[in-house]
Amino acid sequence: MGNLIKAAVGDAILTSLFVFVAPIMRVFTAILASFLGFQARSLIGRFITTIHATVLVLIFSMIGKLLGGASFNPSTTVSFYAAGLNPGTSLISMAVQFPAQAVGGAGGAKAILQLMPEKYEQFVKGPSLKVDLKSGAIAEGLFTFSLCFSLLWVMLKGPKNLILQIWFVKVATVGLAIVGSGYTGPSMNPANAFGWAYVNNWHNTWELFFVYWIGPLVGAVLAARVFKILFPPPETKEKKA
Repeated sequence: MGNLIKAAVGDAILTSLFVFVAPIMRVFTAILASFLGFQARSLIGRFITTIHATVLVLIFSMIGKLLGGASFNPSTTVSFYAAGLNPGTSLISMAVQFPAQAVGGAGGAKAILQLMPEKYEQFVKGPSLKVDLKSGAIAEGLFTFSLCFSLLWVMLKGPKNLILQIWFVKVATVGLAIVGSGYTGPSMNPANAFGWAYVNNWHNTWELFFVYWIGPLVGAVLAARVFKILFPPPETKEKKA
């Protein structure tokens, strides 16, 4: 039980830091793109975003290790668990860690709202539903499916270099964010979605639960199942006596 509580505290801390820093990264991207003479939403601006995001994930990976293997996205945790790649995770541990991540997300969102200068307030916002409930849940599920499948493929079948692995995943993430901006945001991270829903007072709605929790988690599980079908693990040969 002590290890479980420690893991939950680590997840809460890491998630709060992630939600806090993500808007700052968007501000830096806009400032750097403007300095170079480009719009933040231009191709160059998107490239800068992938570089910033890669550095951010590298830093958070190191922090996560210092916190005992903490994570900040329930979707990727579920996907790795469903793929059989995270033996240290169980249904019980996820039942404890996911609420902790949600609390961390709320803390991070509330903190950055208080500290971000007014002129950059447009960068401090979370996902929002722009279509009907059913379409939103399907869209968020599909986006999360694509993210988790990309993550599994890059980590297991892609380049061996860690920086390249992270960058490829961030390229996929940015692409999905562009495509999904007219649907759900998207979030692809239930803890992040909860944090912003909390500060905007819709954290206790069916919209949040159905679109930003059920949709992504179903998509994460399906990504793992499809990956295992397309790329089955090699069979272990039994040694003959």
